[in-house]
Amino acid sequence: MSTPAAAPGAANTARAGDTRWPAILCWLAVALEGFDLVVLGAVIPELLATNAIGFTPEAATLVATLSLVGVGLGAAAVGPIADRFGRRYTIIFCVLVFSLFTILVAFSPNVALFTTFRFIAGLALGAVMPGCLAYISEHNKSGKTGKATTLTMTGYHAGAVAISLLAVFYSHNWHLLFIAGGVAGLVLVPLLWWKLPESQEFVEAQAAKQAPAESTAVAPKTGMAGLFVGRFKLVTIGVWAASFMGLLLVYGLNTWLPKIMADAGYEVSDSLVMLFVMNVGAVVGLVIAGWLADKHGTKPIVLLWFILAAVFLAALSIPMTSQILLNIAVFITGVFVFSAQVLVYAFVSAIYPPTARGTALGMASAVGRIGAIVGPFITGTLVTAGIAYPWGFYLFAVVAVLGFAAMVIVPKAVDAAGR
Repeated sequence: MSTPAAAPGAANTARAGDTRWPAILCWLAVALEGFDLVVLGAVIPELLATNAIGFTPEAATLVATLSLVGVGLGAAAVGPIADRFGRRYTIIFCVLVFSLFTILVAFSPNVALFTTFRFIAGLALGAVMPGCLAYISEHNKSGKTGKATTLTMTGYHAGAVAISLLAVFYSHNWHLLFIAGGVAGLVLVPLLWWKLPESQEFVEAQAAKQAPAESTAVAPKTGMAGLFVGRFKLVTIGVWAASFMGLLLVYGLNTWLPKIMADAGYEVSDSLVMLFVMNVGAVVGLVIAGWLADKHGTKPIVLLWFILAAVFLAALSIPMTSQILLNIAVFITGVFVFSAQVLVYAFVSAIYPPTARGTALGMASAVGRIGAIVGPFITGTLVTAGIAYPWGFYLFAVVAVLGFAAMVIVPKAVDAAGR
């Protein structure tokens, strides 16, 4: 009897004319993740200002923390599921769950249920991106994962920008923002079911596992066991550390950059513009990084990106009198900081076999989410101590160097047996 993933996969492999749909749908799913992960930060000021359903600063902190914990747990759990039942069903199920529970958040009568629904939504949210990245790397017939991965991740920033713009006009009615994200996800589910075929590479890997043994070759190990076979041990340790450092940078900067620059003496309005400029730089960086990774290899570009991120983060500690020059420096910093982390995912997609790829991406994302929690906390401690400028930028530069060091130990290539 075939596994649940094999039969639908065989029936739903991409037909001629359908090859663009998987890329579009994965991009939309990741965009929804960006939308729904950022929506909480967009509505917290309104929730606190109006004391909506009893929100206090302590409650907001708890919700924000548990949301990230849920995302991390979801990312860790999704890999074995995607490697067992297939990418297609995993993505569809996760989009359905986070959409339903995001809508339930909008109708929460109290903080306790708000937190519970948000945590459950976070579990599914955290699972979407690793599933989509595993899928899109396998859908890309060229075997090069850099451009496919980075272009898919631009969806996250598009979703974040969309909710930021909506919040400008509708933050006073926070319910609508959650409903918008949930309804958009529910609209996407039928499209995913109709137009998202199972990964052919996954189907072939499953068929190979079930085929009668005809040789003495050792089949690649699956799930967590596949992450620590032979030289994959070094790969796993290195990419986990690099992912931790990468998301520490991303979340630390996104959370505290305006405050750090305000402490440096820049106008608050200018500081908010800098955050926008840095995220625009992130999108540009993703496109450039993916193209270079496919041309020159992912590992060299990851190393270059982490080092350049360190250089430009340290440079932001230098006072600049020209607003134009400052924004250029912030833009360039965004180019390297944000896409360094995504290149780690591209490397993971390329080096692990299909039998362990979902687990590898999920665990890299999960460990990175720990950095996402630690980054704002450490930076907030520096802000409280009154030394975020310039020491925050020095700290971020050191973190980028540690990300570089983590990737240095990673082998450039490993075969499916870990050799």
